[in-house]
Amino acid sequence: PMHIYFKLRVLILISIIFFLLCQRQPAAGDNLNFLFILVDDLGWTDLGCYGSKFYETPNCDRLAREGMRFTQAYAACPVCSPTRASIMTGVYPARLHTTDWFGAPQPETAKDHWTRNKPMLPAPYEEKLPLEQITIAEVLKSTGYKTFFAGKWHLGPEGFWPENQGFDINKGGWTAGGPWGGKNYFSPYGNPRLDNGPGGEHLPARLARETIKFIEENKENKFFAYLSFYSVHTPLMTRNDLQEKYERKRDEMHLIEKWGIEGDRKVRLVQNHAVYAGMVEAMDQAVGAVINKLDDLKLNSKTVVIFMSDNGGLATSEGHPTSNLPLRAGKGWLYEGGIREPMIIRWPNTVIPGSICNTPVMSIDFYPTIIDIARVDRSKGQPVDGISLINLLTGEGKEKERPFFWHYPHYGNQGGSPGAAIRYKDWKLIEFFEDNRVELYNIKEDIGETKDLSVALPEKVNDLHKMLHEWQKDMNARFPIPNPDYKSE
Repeated sequence: PMHIYFKLRVLILISIIFFLLCQRQPAAGDNLNFLFILVDDLGWTDLGCYGSKFYETPNCDRLAREGMRFTQAYAACPVCSPTRASIMTGVYPARLHTTDWFGAPQPETAKDHWTRNKPMLPAPYEEKLPLEQITIAEVLKSTGYKTFFAGKWHLGPEGFWPENQGFDINKGGWTAGGPWGGKNYFSPYGNPRLDNGPGGEHLPARLARETIKFIEENKENKFFAYLSFYSVHTPLMTRNDLQEKYERKRDEMHLIEKWGIEGDRKVRLVQNHAVYAGMVEAMDQAVGAVINKLDDLKLNSKTVVIFMSDNGGLATSEGHPTSNLPLRAGKGWLYEGGIREPMIIRWPNTVIPGSICNTPVMSIDFYPTIIDIARVDRSKGQPVDGISLINLLTGEGKEKERPFFWHYPHYGNQGGSPGAAIRYKDWKLIEFFEDNRVELYNIKEDIGETKDLSVALPEKVNDLHKMLHEWQKDMNARFPIPNPDYKSE
């Protein structure tokens, strides 16, 4: 009879729709793994998927094709340690007073530093991630996750290393902010948390192998693996084969040096540094090794991969190896080149492959996002300044527009001076503490921050200034003070 046949067809159709809907739902939170990849000093346009024509990054580009690429992702600081602390805690560096890279001068040591004849003494800052802060690793570990850290830590002295902050295994994370021991990026490493490999072993490949070993050993467990490259931080060095490859490519593309001026520094305006290009590709190859292993172990569908950089590309000092154009300046500056980062999240069966998110987000958002994806009780953590990005990732809602803040009361090695900034909607205000000067930019219309609108729009300046100062008060932010020994030249 026809009506039974019709009902059967409807039933089959409903079953198919239900099955497809289930496929699009987030995988069960209590079974998801996390692979967090942090690259050191990687600039906004240093990946192929972010527009680089010189550096080759097929594995990071693959992540972007299979995940969501964020176009307005921000680090919480233009230098490393503060951003790293913000990822671990979800809290603004200003609130924790972790506002400079750990090892930078304090007010009392500035007299022995190259900044000694600057108009201001830097604000005092905390040189360690406080143990009482509950890290994302501690939250996940408390709910049964195996936790692993490889690479650069730079969040305090011994006693404050990864193994003290929630990680079961630590391969290479210690006090130093760069690969400063032994032969730097090649074994022997001179790193108290990483055994030397065979002579000439390359550090990014080694960190990938350690991560792979951990994943293989924990394929039956739920895990949080944090691969934190020392690359592409100075010292500028790479494998000979990669350097030669990019020297040839530079010549073939006729890429000649171009320079501009930022403050009292020269700034690179073209990506053509062969050694740096090799460092970027070696990092990308290491990323590829780890994500291919997820494929091999059939862990792809149950592993959320997050990719980020801790601050902008190095463009104004220490070899000036990259260009962040169209963004202004780079690492150590509050302009977009210092704080806007490449960021990708791949979450199979949930994030639409190849999707692009233009909503501004920040490194303080990872902590609540991971907690939400893992479906962990929020009370296990601590109050955070970031918000969960789960609605952006699932496409189930827009975030309401919120302000973002930066507080950097220090002199950067790269030429930046003490200041603070606020980004709200399309507007960005930067305040310079030396002379209380402000600059105002419409980031949407002027991504390169070329046209200061502060004189033309005094009301906009006042509104943003007020928001920034209220936030600083709420953070109990610390400020630089006038330098009594300053002599103007």
